[in-house]
Amino acid sequence: MNETKPRIGITMGDPAGVGPEIVVGAWARPEVQRGCRPVALGRPEILRRAVELCGTGAEVVPVESPEQAEPGADVIPCLVCGPEDAADVEPGTIDARAGQAAYDAVIAAARLALDGRLDAITTAPLHKEALNKAGHHYPGHTELLAETCGVDDFAMMLYLGPSDQLRSPNGLAVVHATLHTALEAAIVGLSEAEILVKARLADRFMTRLAGSRPRIGVCALNPHGGEGGLFGYQEQRIIRPAVEQGQEEGLDLAGPLPADTVMVHARDGKFDAVVAMYHDQGHIALKLLGMHRAVNVTLGLPIVRTSVAHGTAFDIAWQGRAEVGSLLEALRVAARLAGGSGE
Repeated sequence: MNETKPRIGITMGDPAGVGPEIVVGAWARPEVQRGCRPVALGRPEILRRAVELCGTGAEVVPVESPEQAEPGADVIPCLVCGPEDAADVEPGTIDARAGQAAYDAVIAAARLALDGRLDAITTAPLHKEALNKAGHHYPGHTELLAETCGVDDFAMMLYLGPSDQLRSPNGLAVVHATLHTALEAAIVGLSEAEILVKARLADRFMTRLAGSRPRIGVCALNPHGGEGGLFGYQEQRIIRPAVEQGQEEGLDLAGPLPADTVMVHARDGKFDAVVAMYHDQGHIALKLLGMHRAVNVTLGLPIVRTSVAHGTAFDIAWQGRAEVGSLLEALRVAARLAGGSGE
């Protein structure tokens, strides 16, 4: 029975942040063991320290391959990767050793997934400045994984599963036309082509997850949807042509819609997915609906990758206060996308 569950690699994230403790905290939950065969990637000594902090009593067992892993609620197989001195990093500090440890775990997990030895990967948060200090100049997981997997059309999506707050039976996905860049650069770089790419990826994801084509709302960029050009030209020259092209392709798109109301309509069941024009336009609204249940999914990869929808939380790291809800949801969605039940 265990062999039918997807094998999911869980990266430790930045060891100075909450990653190790949320991995350990989630591991003990029965739904994780029911839904997948997890294997951790990182430094065993750091995970052992997290076990002591969380008081779970689990045994961390170093392994050399995913195939050696025999996980259980009390056993955490850990594929050893990252520099040994990452264990010396102080909690809540930006350190190149921590950035390197997070990078090594992500690369190892991605390569194993590309080789078919992991069915999915779920990542704990890394710190972008620590990653850059280690010499890896990526804005975050999304761009790093896209390069590792050799893809050009990709997107970061936040997803909330069905709940009492969401009237859509399929949950709600938000994908971003521009992502980890300055707001000024996002506005200048907005293009019809990128909006279309993101809409197609959202359509593909929700169709795969729900089994039916999604209704997708496309956000305007400017206040009040631009007011016919009074507040900006992007709606008329960029966003509306992208929506019309998508409609011609068979996508169920509506927009451009004023961003201050589109998420209300989505919450109430009018849309299954939303295309936001920039990072915070989508993130803020979705996290208000479900901060600790939100899941980060990278679209367009040849592998399944999900993540928590929060950062390293240096301010509370290694204090036993970190929430595990987002990681639990990320594992559930990864298992479902990889062909398991995701119970």
